[in-house]
Amino acid sequence: MRHLLDWLDIDETTWQSCIREAHRFADHRSLHANRFLGKALGMVFFNDSLRTRVSMELAATELGANPVVVTPGSGTWGFAWEDGQAMTGGEAEHIREAVGVLSRYCHGLGVRLFAEGLDRERDVSDARLKVFAAASDVPVLNLESAARHPCQALADASVLHRTFDGNPAGKKFVLHWTWHPKALPMAVPNSTLLMASRLGMDVVVARPEGFGLDEEVMEAARRQAAAHGGSVTVTTDADAAADGAHVVYAKAWGGFERYHDPSAEESRRHANRDWRVSSSRMACTDQGMFMHCLPVRRGVVVDDAVLDEGPSLHLDQAEFRLHAQKAILSMMWGGETAAEAASATTSYS
Repeated sequence: MRHLLDWLDIDETTWQSCIREAHRFADHRSLHANRFLGKALGMVFFNDSLRTRVSMELAATELGANPVVVTPGSGTWGFAWEDGQAMTGGEAEHIREAVGVLSRYCHGLGVRLFAEGLDRERDVSDARLKVFAAASDVPVLNLESAARHPCQALADASVLHRTFDGNPAGKKFVLHWTWHPKALPMAVPNSTLLMASRLGMDVVVARPEGFGLDEEVMEAARRQAAAHGGSVTVTTDADAAADGAHVVYAKAWGGFERYHDPSAEESRRHANRDWRVSSSRMACTDQGMFMHCLPVRRGVVVDDAVLDEGPSLHLDQAEFRLHAQKAILSMMWGGETAAEAASATTSYS
C-alpha cells in the first residue's frame, strides 16, 4: 500500500486479506516475529492516544521494527501548515520539511490529526492529513484524522467476523448516537458506518435531528451496502432502532452546526441527554452485542451494567487493535511470501 488514509481507497482483496491476517495474528501473537527487523515506523501524535499509540508501538516492535514517537508541542518545534505565507509567527518549521525529514529516517509514518472544528470543508476533506501524506516519501498510516479512523475500522471488522463465525452479513447493526458534554469529531462514526456497510450488514444510523453524518459518507455507505447485500437506513427513534439488533455500536459526535453556530449545536446536543445506551435498551435487542471504540464515559454514553454484565465487545475491540495494526504493517511493508502462506496453520473464509 502507498498510504492507508481511508479504506475507501483500498480494494476489496486487500481489505479481506487484512481481516484474515488480523485473525491469524490474534491466534498466533508471535507470528512473523522480527519479520521487519531494521524497519523504522515514525508516528506523529498531534492528539492524545492510549490504544492507538500502545497497540501500534507494540505491533511494530513485535514484528521487529523500531517505533519512534513524536508529539508536537512537547519537545519539538511548532509546525506551520499553510503554503505561500511567510512564517513570521511562533511556528519554527513547516510541516513539509518536518514530514520530509521523517520520511528520510523512517520506512513508514503514522499520524494522528483530529478535526480542528473550525472549518467544515477542511475537516470533512481531511485537508491536513492530505498535506501530511503529500509531503511523505514513504507510506503514511492514518492513526485517526478529522474524518476517518481506518485502524479502528479494521479491528472492529475483524471482531465482527469472529463474533458471527465469519459471516456478519445480514445482521442488524445499529450505530447509536449518544450524548456527550463535548462536540466530538466524526472520524469514528464515519469509519464505523463504512465498515459495517462493507461487511454487508443492515446498518441503522440512530441519531437525533441535527446530528446527521456527512451526506457523501452516507452515499458511500449506501453504495457499499448495495454491493455487499446490506442496507443503510436512518432513524431518530433509538428504541425502534434497538429492536431486534444484533449489534449496538455507541458513539458520540457533534452536529455540523458547531461550524457556524456553536451555541445552537451545544443547546441541541444537551437537549438529547437521554440518548444513552441503557440496559433496558439493550434488552430490546436480539441478544445484541454492545460495541464502543473507547475511551467511553460511563453513565453518560452507556450504563455501567452494559459494560460490566455484557454481552459487550469493547475490550475485544481494543485487543484487536494490536492484531489489526500488525496486519496493516504487513500489508504496508509487503504481503506474505508464498512460503509464509504455505506454513500458515489457520485459514479463514
